[in-house]
Amino acid sequence: MHRAPELLRTPLVSSLRQPGSHLQVVRVPGDRSAEAFLTLPSQPGESPAELFQRFYRWVEANPEFRILRQDVFGVVADHSHPPGAMYRLNGAEWPFTWVEQGNGAGSPVAGIQVHAISGPEVHPVRVDGRTLGATFEDRHARYCVLAGLQPRNPIASRAEQTREVFALMQEALTSVGLGFHDVFRTWFYLDDILDWYGEFNEGRDEFFRHHEVFDRLVPASTGVGGRNAARTALVADLMALRPKSDAVRCTAVPPLQCPALEYGSSFSRAVEISTPHQRRLYVSGTASILPDGQTAHAGDIDAQVALTMDVVGAILESRGLTWTDTVRGIGYFKNMADAPVFARWCAARGLSAWPVIVTKNDICRDDLLFELELDAVAPR
Repeated sequence: MHRAPELLRTPLVSSLRQPGSHLQVVRVPGDRSAEAFLTLPSQPGESPAELFQRFYRWVEANPEFRILRQDVFGVVADHSHPPGAMYRLNGAEWPFTWVEQGNGAGSPVAGIQVHAISGPEVHPVRVDGRTLGATFEDRHARYCVLAGLQPRNPIASRAEQTREVFALMQEALTSVGLGFHDVFRTWFYLDDILDWYGEFNEGRDEFFRHHEVFDRLVPASTGVGGRNAARTALVADLMALRPKSDAVRCTAVPPLQCPALEYGSSFSRAVEISTPHQRRLYVSGTASILPDGQTAHAGDIDAQVALTMDVVGAILESRGLTWTDTVRGIGYFKNMADAPVFARWCAARGLSAWPVIVTKNDICRDDLLFELELDAVAPR
């Protein structure tokens, strides 16, 4: 019998936080491996250096874990010395994505999320001498995680930068014997998203048609606004897997809103991965959208949060999961002053210690005020 992921089968209460560290860790046992999902929301008045020190202390205390990916949400204070494309600590290196647009909890940085693994051998993915991600495998599948993917030419047109990012994705995947048809989850952070989201969708569609993605699995995805220190038009992350047998299935979850494909955004509302020992659900960035694709409750943040949570909750329920199976999530707010609405929703359901970062980012429509993404894991 496989063990249930720690903390996932009980409400996410204070036991999820490491006392005194303000660090949320969800550990998921796997096939001769273990994963750790770290969520570090900033604390009131905390400096970025103090926030990162909390993360470094965890890394040093858990040397058996290799970092696969790190996402940082917040302001780059000094653009003359922007953060690089990867971190190095104790001889290890890993890619990260720094998404800038807003802050949280009185700190310039809203928080940090990290995905780490112990057990399997982890191999770096390098392109142009830069570490872009990592690959690893178990008995059932090969996996790849890529982060901080940016166009090579930051002064090219937005359309060309979009093509460059997708080309880089394909190049990195090909270098480790995979392809975009193995991708099940993507993230795109677009500078000034409201000015060119349609143009980005055209570029994504062009790539998907060329690589026959529409004939296979269309990945789950998040697309929100966010600058980056390099001042490129966009930055991206992805996750991919290639099953070794029919024991692993990767399928799109039927949408409970209208399919995003119908209103010009090429992504699945959610993707489920089923293996012999667990099920994983990756829910795309989800907002207050009606079945006909129109925005619901324009100008009403309480109603938009409630509808978004109803939709995501229904997706979880449709796969036999609950909110307490969440291992990581991000709540994006157009206006940070609206964040207490989400906090109240969580508190009313005993989810105050939920592993979710809340950050300020434009959503893909000007009248959308809130968006939520999450990952959930449960044993079979």
